[in-house]
Amino acid sequence: MGFETIWVVDFGGQYNQLIARRVRELSVYSEVVSYRAAAAKIRKEGVPNGVILTGGGDSVYDKGAPKLPSDVLGAFVKAGVPVLGICYGMQVLAAALGGRVEPARVSEYGRTRLDGTWAAGWKPVLFSGVRLPDDCWMSHTDAVSRLPRGAVRTASTSACRNASFEIATKKIYAVQFHPEVHHTPFGQKLLGNFVYKICRCRPSWTMAGFIQAQVDEIRERVGSAKVLCALSGGVDSTVAAALVQKAVGDNLYCFFVDHGLLRQGEAEQVMDTYARKMKLNVTKVNASGRFLRRLKGVSDPERKRKIIGEEFIRVFEEQAARLNRKAGGIDYLLQGTIYPDVVESGAGGHSKNIKSHHNVGGLPKDMKVKLIEPLRLLFKDEVRKLGEELGLDRSLVWRQPFPGPGLAIRILGDVTREKLRIVRESDAILREEIDAYNERVFDEGGGFNPSRSVWQYFTVLPNIRSVGVMGDGRTYEYAVGVRAVHSVDGMTSDWARLPHELLETIASRIVNEVAGVNRVLYDLTSKPPGTIEWE
Repeated sequence: MGFETIWVVDFGGQYNQLIARRVRELSVYSEVVSYRAAAAKIRKEGVPNGVILTGGGDSVYDKGAPKLPSDVLGAFVKAGVPVLGICYGMQVLAAALGGRVEPARVSEYGRTRLDGTWAAGWKPVLFSGVRLPDDCWMSHTDAVSRLPRGAVRTASTSACRNASFEIATKKIYAVQFHPEVHHTPFGQKLLGNFVYKICRCRPSWTMAGFIQAQVDEIRERVGSAKVLCALSGGVDSTVAAALVQKAVGDNLYCFFVDHGLLRQGEAEQVMDTYARKMKLNVTKVNASGRFLRRLKGVSDPERKRKIIGEEFIRVFEEQAARLNRKAGGIDYLLQGTIYPDVVESGAGGHSKNIKSHHNVGGLPKDMKVKLIEPLRLLFKDEVRKLGEELGLDRSLVWRQPFPGPGLAIRILGDVTREKLRIVRESDAILREEIDAYNERVFDEGGGFNPSRSVWQYFTVLPNIRSVGVMGDGRTYEYAVGVRAVHSVDGMTSDWARLPHELLETIASRIVNEVAGVNRVLYDLTSKPPGTIEWE
């Protein structure tokens, strides 16, 4: 897209996407690249402005362990591209350059004291502005026991003599700790030194620049053809539609598919928003019957997602065919796919498949339309910034995330109309009570505001029933789970500490008003180890 770029070469570590986010927070574009794909990417695009090698769960001395191909590292060094290795990435560099990596005498996990080892009167550029000793975050069982020739040790801990090194003549830098996590207080400063002072990148990654680059690219690719937009009502597809509308204008045809898996009153609200606030050319397609028929008896969450993804595409192909008969030239399908969708579906880097998102892992191979996914490289918070830059109403931009498969993945087990009713009614109560609590709190002059401080809240229906007592009689009904989380980008999250009186009101209303429910649970799990959604 023409931006100065830092590649984050992925070796399968848990913080890989976080590294890319931290670089983007410095207003420099960054993308994750699998170590396997690096050579082909160099041949296709040339070298980037800088490279960061990520952590990973392997040992570099094991047979078949991921390594950076020698021709790739050679290309970086020959072109003068700075390389920073983090944790496993440091060990990859050490081994490739003639050093030695062995099992550590003492493994280090968590907060660890780091000391600088540079001589008086000299300070490594990577540690410019950093005062050591200070805490850092370690997570390793192997260590560099012998530095490569020409390398200078720059930091140590009590258990790890070679906690960082550099070969400045080759622009090679390495740290055993993780600067990308908040537990390393000077970490962002160190990454900034690498990006700005060593790679010489400018802070040019802005939403205004991204918009212009995408508009130019979409216009060049699409030309005068027409684009079919898959609107879901969520922030991702809404922002994608606004961006592509800026590029192709009246050649954007939007369809909102009611797949029967939406929240209470959502279809009507979404249609009003698109038509009245955004002035989009949008048609509603009622396809609830066909989706529910395809999902009948299906319990496996991966199958659900793939069925929904395929059925979405079939609906849009049908709509494209109808438009072709009327207007002609419908060749493209727009989707609001974002980076976490790609990462969790195992389609990016060296990451494992967590769950197939319907718009990534669920796409059929025989699609008859070409995809446009302008948000594919953005995290959720960047999508919101993009929406604000495009001038969208804040009620649209800051709307709660809602998964494309809808309530199908908030119902564990098979999906039925009765289960959908329970989730819809309980979710509506949850949202009503949080809104009412907010109004009451602000009328009284302050307090906790869940709808602003909590990133997402919803109800789920576990596939379990429990014994209860209602009206002096025995019941055997469903339990409903309440999920509320703090997050920034959807990659990680923590459970929200909702006020006890609010939780009590929510639970009481759900049990009393939603037929078929006799128990309410509150989910206290962070991500990781869980995910935000239950399926």
